[in-house]
Amino acid sequence: MSKQQIVPRKQELQLKSENTGIFLQVIISIAVFIFAITLSGVLAVNSMIGNWNRSILGSLTVQVIPSQNPNQEKAFSETLAHQEKVVDFLRSVNGVLKVTPLTNEQLGELLTPWLGDDISINELPVPRIIDVKIDSDAKINFSQLSKDLNNVSPLASLDNHKLWLNKLIAFADGLKMIATTILLLVSLITSGAIFYTTKMSLGLQRGVIEILHIIGAKDTYIAQQYARHMGTLGFIGGLGGIVFAIPAIFFIGNLASAIEGGIISETSLSISDWITILSLPIFSMIIAITTAYYTVKQTLKKML
Repeated sequence: MSKQQIVPRKQELQLKSENTGIFLQVIISIAVFIFAITLSGVLAVNSMIGNWNRSILGSLTVQVIPSQNPNQEKAFSETLAHQEKVVDFLRSVNGVLKVTPLTNEQLGELLTPWLGDDISINELPVPRIIDVKIDSDAKINFSQLSKDLNNVSPLASLDNHKLWLNKLIAFADGLKMIATTILLLVSLITSGAIFYTTKMSLGLQRGVIEILHIIGAKDTYIAQQYARHMGTLGFIGGLGGIVFAIPAIFFIGNLASAIEGGIISETSLSISDWITILSLPIFSMIIAITTAYYTVKQTLKKML
């Protein structure tokens, strides 16, 4: 007897037969697609900033400007002599872990994208670059270090990357703020679509709902039916959005990786990032369930 009562009660509200379900699935699919693309961008920017912090904050760059001697060979030898003095000084500084002057081949690789393959470092007034690895816990007075470095060699200058990094981080934070705003708007639009679809359905089902109230059905029971139905639509729509979003994310990633320079190539999505993106159908289902349930509860209070 209990089974006979349960089966028909699931079919009292013919929600699956309403045409609004397809419209809502399409809206949710588009919303999840945009949400996934934007979220992947935010996560990639976070990854990029993390990589910058690890690779840049633990290093310094020292530049030795070429000597201005008119004799090219003497100018080159004088520049190398200044470089050796700077290297010896840097190795004596507390907190410095490793000092590596770039070779001619490495400098040539850095200049190749701009000057081509057929270049000779010895024939060009190219600054000598020294890569310095420092202890992240070391308390180094960079202003004093710059002065001491200039006393060792007037051709040497120090760049600790902080100004450059702060500008990049400020730019990345601006992008994240825009992306977060987009995510918020997409969530609100999705909730609004679910809200109005639910309200429209309640109007269509008004007669059945009144009968259910007469025979003793509570608002909670009706709200649960709507929540289950909308949750299913939200999950299916979310899956559709993810199916289209994943190829788009890989396509955008391939375009970004093709850009030379190494800045954008620092971005990547971790396993946890992908889990977050792939869980968006569940997120859309939760939004659909919550919105539909409270919409029905509030609407029925005013309707009946």
